[in-house]
Amino acid sequence: MRSYHEGMTGLLRTAWNAPGAAPPPPRRVWRDWALLAFVVVLAVLETLVRTQFPEPGTQPLTQPLVALAIVLVAAPTLLWRRTRPLLMLVISFGVTGIATLLLGDSQLFTSGYAIFTLYALFRWGNGRALVAGCGIVATNLAVSALTGTLLGDLIGGTAFFTIVVTLALALRFRARARMRELDSAKLMERETLARDLHDTVAHHVSAIAIRAQAGLAVAELHPDAATDALRVIEAEASKTLAEMRSMVRVLRQGDAPELAPGRTLPDISELASDEQGGPRVVVQVSGDADSIPRTVAAAVYRLAQESVTNARRHARGASIIDVVVEADKGGVRLTVTNDGEVAAAATPGYGITGMMERASLLGGTCQSGRAPGGGWVVSAVLPRVGWTT
Repeated sequence: MRSYHEGMTGLLRTAWNAPGAAPPPPRRVWRDWALLAFVVVLAVLETLVRTQFPEPGTQPLTQPLVALAIVLVAAPTLLWRRTRPLLMLVISFGVTGIATLLLGDSQLFTSGYAIFTLYALFRWGNGRALVAGCGIVATNLAVSALTGTLLGDLIGGTAFFTIVVTLALALRFRARARMRELDSAKLMERETLARDLHDTVAHHVSAIAIRAQAGLAVAELHPDAATDALRVIEAEASKTLAEMRSMVRVLRQGDAPELAPGRTLPDISELASDEQGGPRVVVQVSGDADSIPRTVAAAVYRLAQESVTNARRHARGASIIDVVVEADKGGVRLTVTNDGEVAAAATPGYGITGMMERASLLGGTCQSGRAPGGGWVVSAVLPRVGWTT
């Protein structure tokens, strides 16, 4: 059993070695420049107003130009607050501390923008940066206490810092949990796709083995039959190579799941139903469906199945679900529409994420959104031979 000292030491070591936030922070965008411009304009306006029209009971600006210069010097830290959070916090809080020592309470309220760098540090920084940030905040509060800041203001500032840090950590952990859930959903979809690809490749390899055995058996007596077997073997080998090229793009872990026959485009007709108490499902399959590779056909079947399931679950008041599958020389186009209502705040769930992942792994696309005439539509386009051209 570990002692209290060992437990605290281990906790501090874990915090010190903690990695940065995942996913990593976004790049600088136009909103960062807008925020910087807003802070600069606000600082100038505050300086003019408090200098020319001081309000009764407020601390006058004894050195307005110095207070304004302090804010303008440290304001650019907003542009690098996500990529260099600790350095920007040191600069912004350091400048604020110096302003407190020089001006006391006679400084711009706009200097409170430094709270953005504190939020960015605890939202994106690594463990070492977080520990250092806590020390910087504590030092800043100590400086405020030594310069005569009222106890009430000191307590209020501490509470405000605590709220900002708590919010940043909560969003940080929420984003990481969301990323893990999405990765889990993608992994499950990859495993399903890997099974379908494995089934199809196994089918082609079996056909090659059977034809090779037959060709060897009749090669001496019927050379023409052996030649025909070689042609079939060549065709099956080409299909196998195409499937293998798709399979190597599937990241899969663990033991192989139980194998099952792959679905084909005609199997989508099984989704049709006219049950009472639910929407009617109408399926139309057109084109040369039998010539579509089994890998692509299985993926289209899965997409159609998931789309129908989602429509039955989430489309309120839907009376009909139309499933249209069109196969041509280029590939397969799937369109699933329903006339139900979807909540305005609905966001893509893990089912939609898995569908997009499945389509992209085969070189296709999958989109979901509101239909122009009302309802919801899912459309997917998959090439005839994904990722092999």
